Order: sequence, then C-alpha cells, then structure tokens
Amino acid sequence: MKHNEKAPAGAVVVKLEMVAQAAGVSPSTVSRILNGTAVVSEAKKQAVNEAIAKLGFVPNPIARGLAGGRTFSIGVITQSIDSPFYGGALRGIEEALAPDGYSPLFVSGHWDAAQEARCIDVLRSRRVDGIIVLTGRLSDKALKACAKTLPVVVTGRALKAPGLFALNFDNFEGGRLATRHLLDLGHRQIAFIAGDDGHPDATERHRGYRAALEAAGVAYDPALVVSGRYYEESGRLAVERLLDSGHPFTAIFSANDQMAQGAALGLYRRSLRVPDDISIVGFDDLAQSAYALPPLSTVRHPAVEMGRLAASAMLQLLRGDKPVVEVPVPQVIARESSQPLR
Repeated sequence: MKHNEKAPAGAVVVKLEMVAQAAGVSPSTVSRILNGTAVVSEAKKQAVNEAIAKLGFVPNPIARGLAGGRTFSIGVITQSIDSPFYGGALRGIEEALAPDGYSPLFVSGHWDAAQEARCIDVLRSRRVDGIIVLTGRLSDKALKACAKTLPVVVTGRALKAPGLFALNFDNFEGGRLATRHLLDLGHRQIAFIAGDDGHPDATERHRGYRAALEAAGVAYDPALVVSGRYYEESGRLAVERLLDSGHPFTAIFSANDQMAQGAALGLYRRSLRVPDDISIVGFDDLAQSAYALPPLSTVRHPAVEMGRLAASAMLQLLRGDKPVVEVPVPQVIARESSQPLR
C-alpha cells in the first residue's frame, strides 16, 4: 500500500516519521537516504533500511522503483516551461512516452548551468529512469558524468558517450538557408538579430548567416548584427537599435520566430511595413507564425517532432538498444513576410 492511499479499516498507515523514530534518526535523514543524497554512516543507512523493512514503509515517489527497479518516469530538463518552442517539444515527449507507460517529469533550467545541475539532483531524488535535456548550458563533462549512472538524451549537442545520445539539429544549415532565401530575393543589406551567444544553436545560426553572405560575395557587416535573447521584446529592442544606428538594411534574418515577431512590431511602430519596406525571416516555424500579420517566412525546426525523437531515443536506450532516429533537415517555409527587393 502507498503511504498516501486510504488504509483498510484497522490498518496503520506507516509514515516517514515512524521510520525515523524506529531507526533513531531525524525524518530529514531518512528522506536524504531514500533519495540518495545523504552523507551518513553505513550504520545509519542500515538502521533506516531495517526500519523500512520492519514497518513495511513504501514512499510513494519511488514505490515502483523499489518494487520493480523502475519508476516508469523520465526526467525532462527544459529551459522555460512557457516557451512556445519548448512547449511543443514537451508535448512531443509526452506523446511518445505514453504508449510505453512512461510519464515525463518536467523541470526548468532557465539557461543556467547551476540550476540545471540542481534539476538533475531533483530528478535523481525522484528515481527517474532516464533524463532528457533540451539544449541547456550544462557542460559536456557534466552530461557525460550523469550518463554513467542514468541514460541521458540531449538535444542541441554533437556529443558521444556511453549511455548518452545526442540529437543535433543542423542550425548552421538553417541559418545559411534563411540568409540565402533573402539573397535570392535580391537583398544584399541583410541585418541579423542573433540569439544569446551562450547558446550553441545561436552561434551556429550566426555562422550560417555569415557563410551565406560569403558565398554570395556580400561583405559581412558587424554593424548589421545585433544580439537578442530569444524572446519577443528582445527582438523589438534589437530592431530599434538597428534603426537608430542609421545603417541601411532591406531585410532581417532573426535567429528565432519570437524575436522576428518582436522586430515586426518595432518596425510597425516606426511606420515601416513588412515586407514592403523590410522583409523578415525567422527560425523555428512556431505554430503561431503562420497566423502572424503578415504570415512569417521562417526555417522549419519542428519542436513537437524533436520532442518525439528525443523520447524515442530514450526508450531505445532503456531497452538496451543503440538509438536510431532521423533528425529532420531544415527547410525554408516562405510566406508573406519576405518578398523580392523592389
């Protein structure tokens, strides 16, 4: 019986405090021993384990793990639960895990390596069977260390290690295709709203932008590159900096759709029209981008599908198989926000 279930008449519900009293330790010590984070003597661990066995205590979060070696839960470290991109990935993970009886446990790292490390500690304490990391800033070394004891799937990395599988979308090619799309429309003064340089995907999209310009014989102009932070307001502020700089441009490649939408608002408030005055191309192909005014040209980076693939790779790891998944290639989705230079 789980400790939070209603006991049959006359039965005693065994609580953690009762285990602590029987073992002669504090309730917090029992809790830390159960989640594997306690630094205590072997004698105390043995006393707690003996009390658990004697009293028949089964803590709910790890009941299935104690009984059968698995909890049928997968930890998922996202960066922001409310992100439209990561929200799609979380949906894909949930959909792919469900048929195999697994449930995801979502936590947010907020693009902070220390916070992501704490997330791993929390997930370990819940005895998850594996961990999926959606991009993030944890070092490769930390991910490899985690994979020594738990299966790990990570997106946005090119990384190999025992127990670890990485899915790496080709952000360089996506950035190159977005820029080439604008070049093919006749644009030569193409501004770039970059993402945070701490994100591997952001640096790769920037590299793709530069490569496309070089291939077309267009000089790279640092004055036309401004940084954003992947959310809408940062795109609006970035386009204001571009306009205030006085450097002319006829098109913008934004490193994600959210910043592109913010940039479109910034142009509107300066009485500039998209695409009549400035063409815009984004990246990700968020669901709402097809319904923007005008509909946003973008690079398809299918969030839901990436989530499904990450979950599929995790299930394959849990079965002891080498994951086989096919990461989709980037492609330009041309809509009304970009048009030939007039």
